[in-house]
Amino acid sequence: MALAATVLTTTPAHAAVAPPTTSPATSPAKTKPTPATSPKATISTDQQTTSTTPWIEPQLGARVAAAGKIRVNVLSKTRADLPDAASSGQVVQQLSRFPLVTLHVDQAGLDRLAKLPSVVSVTEDRPVPPVLAQSVPLIGADKTREAGKTGAGSVVAILDTGVAVNHPFLQERVLDEACFSPIDAVYSATSLCPDGTPEQEGPGAADTDQGPCADPALDCDHGTHVAGIAAGDGEGVTGAPPAGVAPGAEVVAIQVFSMFTSEDLCGVGAAPCVLSFTSAQLAGLEKVLELKEEGVPLVAANLSLGGGQYTVACDGDPRKAVIDTLRAAGVATVVAAGNDGYGAAVAAPACVSSAITVGATTDQDGVAAFSNRGALLDLFAPGVSIVSSVPGGQWASLNGTSMAAPHVTGALAVLSQALPDASLAQLEAALKTTGKAIAYNGVTTPRIQVDTAVLGKAPDPGAWTTPYFENMKDTAIPDHGTVSSSIAVSGLLGSAPATTEVYVDIHHTWRGELKIDLIAPDGKVYPLQANDPNDSADILHETYQVNASASTANGTWKLRVQDVEWLDTGYIDGWWIRMPCFGNWDDTAVPDPGSAESSIVLAWINGNAPTRSRVHVEIEHTWRGDLKLDLVAPDGKVYALRAADPKDGTDNINESYWVNASASPASGTWRLRVEDLAKGDKGFINGWTLTL
Repeated sequence: MALAATVLTTTPAHAAVAPPTTSPATSPAKTKPTPATSPKATISTDQQTTSTTPWIEPQLGARVAAAGKIRVNVLSKTRADLPDAASSGQVVQQLSRFPLVTLHVDQAGLDRLAKLPSVVSVTEDRPVPPVLAQSVPLIGADKTREAGKTGAGSVVAILDTGVAVNHPFLQERVLDEACFSPIDAVYSATSLCPDGTPEQEGPGAADTDQGPCADPALDCDHGTHVAGIAAGDGEGVTGAPPAGVAPGAEVVAIQVFSMFTSEDLCGVGAAPCVLSFTSAQLAGLEKVLELKEEGVPLVAANLSLGGGQYTVACDGDPRKAVIDTLRAAGVATVVAAGNDGYGAAVAAPACVSSAITVGATTDQDGVAAFSNRGALLDLFAPGVSIVSSVPGGQWASLNGTSMAAPHVTGALAVLSQALPDASLAQLEAALKTTGKAIAYNGVTTPRIQVDTAVLGKAPDPGAWTTPYFENMKDTAIPDHGTVSSSIAVSGLLGSAPATTEVYVDIHHTWRGELKIDLIAPDGKVYPLQANDPNDSADILHETYQVNASASTANGTWKLRVQDVEWLDTGYIDGWWIRMPCFGNWDDTAVPDPGSAESSIVLAWINGNAPTRSRVHVEIEHTWRGDLKLDLVAPDGKVYALRAADPKDGTDNINESYWVNASASPASGTWRLRVEDLAKGDKGFINGWTLTL
């Protein structure tokens, strides 16, 4: 997809070509520029080409020939050069301080631009479609909140589909609003600004509960979800998550999308839809800079959108000049990497070297199957099954690098409060050097750990993480046929958990034709999803929770996918299974009489324990009736497992107990406490398991 095209990062995008830069693009590593001493109204040095000939995006000529006129972003060397460039077409937008103008041009206008030595680049301002919990404890933001580090005194900007400013998760914390929503009849684009104009500023300007976005059919939910992850506050709100990453921060909401009615742009049967022009994002970023210069304590601007495929930095992107200037002013531009599953590439503007580029991980710290990744990636954050706010006072769970990016945006607000004298480079370095290392494809990228960055305390390195098994090999789904993909699970004891999680990534040209089941090693079938003839979407990224406790954990598990109709085809892109089973098999002597404890330390597990947790205990003792057994949770709550019975003279215990431990957090130290209440018999804890 061309540079000018951007999407909310949850649907696939196509390849793009990066404009040239002055420095050779021989290394895939991103380098951060040295911040300028003062903002300038000319492009930065690394954006200028050594040639006097402008860089024209490939295929623009063919696009003009087909459409007659197209919308382009023209980047010139200085603002003084803009009038000459602007005379090549009809001006539809001009930034107030940067040398960039958006034009409608025909073939003659494009030919003229191609000959102007004052023009650096010409790229299409093409619109593209939007793409698309319990992650806060995983990154330690619950601990920073408890320590009073909530991002108070900081402001984050959300450039997206607008924000439901009166949602209880965000109410009274939206500091300012703006809308940049181009109207362009050539592209069937109309404004999403509540007053119907292409630009609106002030209260209500980005409110999704007003104007066209108030229509649920338009699906303007994305921005409210992103804002909630970064800065939501659920205190006192019924049914809400406890908080976003920085519940004390304020929000600047900026709408950068327009409504489109053309099926050529939205897709067959998908009109109307919301899409974003690069020119609208530029106007939004310039607004962020204006607010920063007016004294608003902005620390980050979040762009959960993007398109294209870039293996090297795209520093010819027209957004780079604004991103550089924001960085020099102390404002990070945090950008989602994209959801195409590229192993060594990211989208634009995530490929801009001065942006902070964010990929998505699972709760088990695997790289999310859909997430772009590689050497251009700066950070990982959770992006699977993230629960946050959506318009109408509701909540929803979404997947995507769109959801990962605002975790970093919120983290920067928290760090800014904790380290008020630190530079942006120092805040970014703090996140990178304290994060959990995630290794893949010869690359290592840190997943943010906010409590370590702020409080300096890392989780116990000996802690268990949730056992996780995956098969990311592509498996073709035959048209009107059935296929299975297998995962071998080993090293666990007993039955599978009642909270087994299965994540599925499937690409298919009509996903509603698919019936999906999980097959256990004993042949039991656990239905995941029924076919739905009305669901014509192309991609399935879904996490299912399964009560698989009737089956043993170890063995070969299969994902079975059945295409129940003809004509459409696809493939399983990958899937994983997560089984929260943990154990401690170190012998622990039980004093006669006295008390002994054996511990299991869990980390990186979100939320509370389930209502049906299984504890399996094996104890060798010469009179088991002397023993009283309890499970002690990380918060100190005691769950009784077995009472003493003086009449029970059997020697050993090999039993399982079911416990409702939902009042206690899942992560932390769990202890099996064994008390010998009578003298005369001895024994030891052979081992025990905890299945959440």
